[in-house]
Amino acid sequence: MPRRARPGEAEAREPLLGEPRADPPEAQERDSEEGEINIDRNSSNLRHDEGSGQRLTYEEAVEKAGFGLFHALLLVVCGWANASDAVEILCVSFLLPTARCDLQLSTSDMGLLTASIFLGMMVGGYLWGYLADRRGRQRVLVVSLTINGLFGGLASIVPWFWLFLLLRFVSGVGVGGSIPVIFSYFSEFLPRLRRGAMISSLATFWMAGNILAAGLAWLVIPRTQAHFRLGTLDIQSWRIFVVLCSVPSLSSALIFKLLMPESPKFLMEGLAPIRQLFAAPLRRRSIALLVVFYGISFGYYGLWMWFPELFKRIEEGGSPCTDASRPSPLQNQSCYPVNTAVYLEGFIVAASNLPGNIFTILLMDTIGGKTLLSCSLLVSSVSIFLIYVVRTKAQSLLLSCVFSGVSVISWNALDVVSTELYPTQLRSSALGFFTGVGRVAAIMGNIVFGKLVDTNCSVPILMVSALLLLGGMVACLLPQTRRTELT
Repeated sequence: MPRRARPGEAEAREPLLGEPRADPPEAQERDSEEGEINIDRNSSNLRHDEGSGQRLTYEEAVEKAGFGLFHALLLVVCGWANASDAVEILCVSFLLPTARCDLQLSTSDMGLLTASIFLGMMVGGYLWGYLADRRGRQRVLVVSLTINGLFGGLASIVPWFWLFLLLRFVSGVGVGGSIPVIFSYFSEFLPRLRRGAMISSLATFWMAGNILAAGLAWLVIPRTQAHFRLGTLDIQSWRIFVVLCSVPSLSSALIFKLLMPESPKFLMEGLAPIRQLFAAPLRRRSIALLVVFYGISFGYYGLWMWFPELFKRIEEGGSPCTDASRPSPLQNQSCYPVNTAVYLEGFIVAASNLPGNIFTILLMDTIGGKTLLSCSLLVSSVSIFLIYVVRTKAQSLLLSCVFSGVSVISWNALDVVSTELYPTQLRSSALGFFTGVGRVAAIMGNIVFGKLVDTNCSVPILMVSALLLLGGMVACLLPQTRRTELT
């Protein structure tokens, strides 16, 4: 005979046909003690299919919703935001050969300037990643993109180096928010069978921003006659270039504010508890990602931000390290007339991202992000080592293009892998943390290049090669995430 419930006690009953069975509290506790990050089976992660009475997971609901025009629009909007970040970061490297005269910069000053935006990105990565997991992805994207574009544009009209440095730092705080959050936001709209290719497509827009920055530099900076006076300040062509580079971020912020919805995954689980990144079972993957992010960020940004300056030295004959090893104070070098070949070579190197991007779009879901990440880092390491070895301008340009085309495969694979390794309630925080580590590496890379490029160029280049090699080997320890479900 069934037990009758006492007064005040809910009467237990068997679930009706088609009604989900609630797990007992001890089963839920047992799940959490097994070391896995689980979402409560009775939480909003599960929904009923009203037509059939069948219970759907979030992934199944996204797949039933289909894939269509909205996802194409989403790709373009998120891609434009990604491109705007690339423009804001890379524009500094293109203005160095001319701005150093107007701002009276030494080589160390140039290193601080290129490092300042990464310092801001480090701060922004932690701040915005934390807020995105609590306040929402879309809101954080609007604010961070606005800060990026606004302060980046204001930097164009300041006459003093220290203030220019400060504004670039604040602009970097904005960039640090949009880069990690944009991938979390984008991935949470996608069915898993298309996620790898679509995230790779989103990463491709970094190349578009790179090409846009290089193209603008090539078209605008050499036009030294295009200048005017603003009070006592002489607005040179490089300052006009800085203003133009702020337009993509501001326009992207406006589009997100007016057109784009919040991530559906965040709306369902944005308030879930957060586990520590370095606690079991995430510890091993987090340590491996930390090493990979540090290595590729030190190498890519440390070297890439200095490419225009190295190409300028190559124009004088020989390899960049052969020329740079002879001390040559920059203040004694002429900035004008502007050497357009430097910007043409930068444009060629930026365009060489295209084969790598196409490769990842076509093969990411087939080969998997882990394999692409490891192999491309190893090839990048070899290409950088050969840049140190070669002695002619043509060889240096060719290997720079190889590095550009292969390293973009590493970044695309890292975007996919790091997005899929963590659950929703940790995703933006994890990406914010690791990109913050990357900013530390980028700052150190730029400072090291700034200190040694005039005296011993071989040291930073060989450091880049070694770090990329280490990253490629450590990436083998990461779990395979190809076509995995988002948790």
